[in-house]
Amino acid sequence: MKARPRLTDARDTLQRSRRDTTLLAAMTAAAAAVYSALSLLRLADFKAGAYDLVIFDQAVRSYSRFGLPVAIVKGVHNDFGPGFSVLGDHFSPILALLAPLYWIADTPATLLVAQAVLMALAAVPLWVFTRRAMGAGAAHLVAAAYLLSWPVVEAVAFDFHEVAFAPLATAVMLERWQAGRKVHVVLAALVLLAVKEDMGLLVAGFGLTLLTQRGWRTLDGAHVAGAAPQARHRGWRVMGGCFLAGGLGFTWLASQVLIPAFGGRPDYYWAYGALGSSMTEAATTVLTQPLTALAQLGTPPVKLVTLGLLLGVTLLAACLSPVMLAALPLLAERMLASAFPNWWVPEYHYNAFLVMVVFCAGVDGACRLSGRPRAVPSQTPQRRVRRAWPIAVLVVAVASVPFFSLATLADPATYQRDERERAAAEAVAAIPGGVRVEAPNNLAPALSAGNEVLLWDRTPRWAPWVIADTRRRVFPFKDVGEQQARVRFLLGHGYHVIFEKAGFTVLAGSGPAPS
Repeated sequence: MKARPRLTDARDTLQRSRRDTTLLAAMTAAAAAVYSALSLLRLADFKAGAYDLVIFDQAVRSYSRFGLPVAIVKGVHNDFGPGFSVLGDHFSPILALLAPLYWIADTPATLLVAQAVLMALAAVPLWVFTRRAMGAGAAHLVAAAYLLSWPVVEAVAFDFHEVAFAPLATAVMLERWQAGRKVHVVLAALVLLAVKEDMGLLVAGFGLTLLTQRGWRTLDGAHVAGAAPQARHRGWRVMGGCFLAGGLGFTWLASQVLIPAFGGRPDYYWAYGALGSSMTEAATTVLTQPLTALAQLGTPPVKLVTLGLLLGVTLLAACLSPVMLAALPLLAERMLASAFPNWWVPEYHYNAFLVMVVFCAGVDGACRLSGRPRAVPSQTPQRRVRRAWPIAVLVVAVASVPFFSLATLADPATYQRDERERAAAEAVAAIPGGVRVEAPNNLAPALSAGNEVLLWDRTPRWAPWVIADTRRRVFPFKDVGEQQARVRFLLGHGYHVIFEKAGFTVLAGSGPAPS
């Protein structure tokens, strides 16, 4: 008779587990579908760009043909040469994992769908992390908040980038640390290092977290891992020191040795002219003039807006957790910069490198604020915070949707082509397959699958086919007048008009190649 209640309890637990798994799977699948729809609609509406979608498309296609990740569009435009490997731009060998997908569908759309799936899958280890700390109900709410969060939405809305792998790898690293699995943590950190050269800063930051903690604790104060606490604490701290030194060392090695070995320049992304012309000068300024460095963190003020929005996804609870230390080196890399304004604004993909750290820190911070269940009465304000925080975080995520790119899916205009978009489609259709073509930034992705695409820029490349835009300014021209002058120049050097409509001009010919 005593076995029946136990059997019933086990059956109920199994049913709850199945319901939780089904709900999580449905949320993840729905998010992947929505992300895919958002990015594919932007591609169809000519809102994607050669910079950066075509760069990654050409690189992964080159991987799929068992070569180095060559992106001619990047090499030619930035004067590295037509055989330039993107490993000389950013050290992201993890992109090779996407190559088999191109054996199935050789198109930029493949990258967009892969990115959508990877971003959505990151909710799974976050859910496990949150469930272990706060319970399954809170885990569903936090996972949903992540899936709706603006850093993720803005990343999937801006072409494809190596950041697609970062939230998943980061979530696995943090969840495995929470579970006390050192080997798994090391493997996840190694995956992060393959994402991009500055992921060494994230690994180094996580080393700071490990150095300051005595191991993850559950809310009741018990360690997740087994016995021998002193040895375990020392183990994590040794790992923290290794992560700190190894992460910083890897970033230096990748940027100063590996990237130049693949044809890049070690100072190509130097963005700290306000602090000095070299790493040594910048470090000297930070150490001797800390107020100057502090002022740079808020110059321009939009940096503070971005930081506020990033921390706001957890209602500032992330600030209460030492997990947030993992984000500090990457934040400093961006916010101390005085060049490359894209780094510090809410748009684009850079905030997605940190969003998982912020959410996990938020979970830990909320746990610390609410106290331990066995030590705190159930009706105290601290315990009420623990119950209310996941709900509030989801409310914030939902409230942010109208202000970011996901809102375009609710706009009927998104599903209709205007005159310009129809003309763009006709201009693209006028280009035969298998040719070299210079194309405006926003038209290049539509041609990349079947052609060798170059960016139509301020230097004649003498491709046999050219698409020009003479109505709206496109990157990298200064103004429409310069674009119109470029068309007149080509017409005077052997090109003739094949198609012209709504500001788009298709030219064919071959001018005199420069000496």
